Amino acid sequence: MKAIDFKDKKVLIRVDFNVPLDKDGNITDDTRMRRALPTLTHILEAGASLIIMSHLGRPLKKLNEDGSINVKKFTLRHLVRHLTDLLGTQVQFADDCIGDEALLKSSRLQPGEVLLLENTRFHAGETKGDRDLAEKLAGLGEIYVNDAFGTAHRAHSSTATIADFFTPEHKTAGLLIEKEIENAQKAMYSPQRPFTAIIGGAKVSDKIKLIDRLIEKANIIIIGGGMAYTFFKAMDGQIGNSLVELDYLDLARDLIKKAKDNNVELLLPVDSKCASSFSNDAERDTCSSMEIKDGWMGLDIGPEAEKTFAAAIQGSGTILWNGPLGVFEFSNFAEGTFSIARAVAQATESGAFSLIGGGDSVSAINKAGLSEKVSFVSTGGGAMLEYLEGKELPGIKALG
Repeated sequence: MKAIDFKDKKVLIRVDFNVPLDKDGNITDDTRMRRALPTLTHILEAGASLIIMSHLGRPLKKLNEDGSINVKKFTLRHLVRHLTDLLGTQVQFADDCIGDEALLKSSRLQPGEVLLLENTRFHAGETKGDRDLAEKLAGLGEIYVNDAFGTAHRAHSSTATIADFFTPEHKTAGLLIEKEIENAQKAMYSPQRPFTAIIGGAKVSDKIKLIDRLIEKANIIIIGGGMAYTFFKAMDGQIGNSLVELDYLDLARDLIKKAKDNNVELLLPVDSKCASSFSNDAERDTCSSMEIKDGWMGLDIGPEAEKTFAAAIQGSGTILWNGPLGVFEFSNFAEGTFSIARAVAQATESGAFSLIGGGDSVSAINKAGLSEKVSFVSTGGGAMLEYLEGKELPGIKALG
């Protein structure tokens, strides 16, 4: 991106400003906006004007009772004041991302000025990769920059199709996407050893491809969260009412064998914090993960697992973390995930490279107050997961 001459150009940029809002439309976490700032400020300082595109939520799946779009809830107008403060320049707003107003306001922009377009997902064609919508969007700018890593795995009009309407020298990835890819490649292709991957979350089915690929890359794979109980069940463990995917027991056995054949240490939580029901206020106990009582369920890793996992993490040269180790939104079952966050931060302080791979892992590291203590926190949950799995991301492929 830094090789492009932006002076006096109108730059159309796709960012991921899909930020959480409270019921009054106030931003509750501006991380995604702040992560886009290096790209936005670089382009402005280079003498260009900025036309910013983003989506916010899924407005066409949450329509008003009369079938109309809930503009009040999903409008990007909520972001104008804060974006103005972040950039230090007044941000203009267009009530649609295409049409006469967007075209007029973008054509009148002077160098250093900024226009924010309305939610791209107010148009049904956006998520379908509609070419007509993409062409109209492309007509607003002279250079296209995609810095929305969080949606790079989607072949949408504003993230992929639009690139067809710009020549190679007039389209590029932004600084955030460059950094995301650089850090993912560092972990997967040139890791300092030992390379430890921590994989959590509810279902094995969501992480099959990632675990399978990591067996070929990592030295140690730590598995926690609900998915761990499918592995315990596959090893003939008694897991009570813990989450399990019965259709994936054979696959879990195959992954255990493949790890052993590849000399990869596969670590599962030897003990679990168990509950009598899926509730923060349920009766609690600590039990062997292979011997959970009937009617009970594992909702977090136990104290012995915390120690074992922390020791493995702190001896690592590279750490990849994707997914929580328990139901960390319940305060009584959050300690396991937070213990991992602390171990990753301590290992990083000792010289390890650590990548937090998006989604709930980011929420966990933020809640633990340790996001500044790790090497890199990804902004893309699904996009990072697919990239780590080895998939080609449409939003990046389209840039050529």
